[in-house]
Amino acid sequence: MPIPTTSFGSTSFHLPRLGLGLAALGRPGYINLGHEQDLEANYDVAAMEQRTHEMLDLAFRQGVRYFDAARSYGKAEDFLLSWLQEHPEKAAEVAVGSKWGYTYTAGWKVEAEKHEVKEHTLPVLERQWALSRRLLPYLKLYQIHSATFSSGVLENAEVLTRLSELKAGGVLIGLSLSGPDQKEVLAAAMEIEIDGRRLFDAVQATFNVLEPAAGPRLQEAAGDGMGVIIKEALANGRLTAHNRSEAFAPKRKALESLAGKYGVGIDAIALAFVLHFPWAHLVLSGAATEEHLLANLRAGDVRLVEEEVEALSRLAMPAEAYWEERSGLAWN
Repeated sequence: MPIPTTSFGSTSFHLPRLGLGLAALGRPGYINLGHEQDLEANYDVAAMEQRTHEMLDLAFRQGVRYFDAARSYGKAEDFLLSWLQEHPEKAAEVAVGSKWGYTYTAGWKVEAEKHEVKEHTLPVLERQWALSRRLLPYLKLYQIHSATFSSGVLENAEVLTRLSELKAGGVLIGLSLSGPDQKEVLAAAMEIEIDGRRLFDAVQATFNVLEPAAGPRLQEAAGDGMGVIIKEALANGRLTAHNRSEAFAPKRKALESLAGKYGVGIDAIALAFVLHFPWAHLVLSGAATEEHLLANLRAGDVRLVEEEVEALSRLAMPAEAYWEERSGLAWN
């Protein structure tokens, strides 16, 4: 079944609702459960670039037209750029989003003292934009990576002014969110205007079966014309078959019951839960294998009824507990 499509907020884009994020494809280490097995512990740069190209090819064949990267995703932008250059006929049909604000510091290692360093300053924006702009004209959306109150980025006049200049040049401006105060940060971002116009065209946030707290605010943003992208819909692998923890077992059983009914995996059920909400314009798969991507995309075949959505909503964790558990996930 074709992936359902939707308008991306009040922008001119009309895209399939399932996209592919490259966080797990552009670097050896990531915090997804089972990441090492997914990559078969083969971290050779050429091999990882080939894997990324194969995943992009498969995603495109299956109808995916949005690809999401970031400067901190290792070589994700490089791998994506080489694919776009090799396939101009495909590139003409896709939209790319990327992010600035984190610098990759793992040195192509799975274990590192620091995998990425966050700095939301004008010099970092200028340095990273000079690299990200290579993705033009396919780069349609440039986002602040994990905007928070603590980084001060939403009060940094120099950064906000520069972002408005990029917006005037034709690139949509967005922000991604992370942590238990996602909805508060989004509310503040929605109030920011430059020369009488709202600065942010889009928001990317975590929303899933286990952590749905930002939902009402994201719905409000969509109603206000912002494009909404959902990341971590599978909770960094915690809503997949990789999660064998005893604590998750009761929730896994509930997911498996619906998966059996619809003939899909629990990952597709978790993604279908997010797709149920029309304000979730784009929902990202973070798959690193062709098998997992195909399984994720089966979510487009599932139409959950309200009673099932309500049952899944009861699996939610307290937001603070969710984010504390996420912070304890191991890079692998």
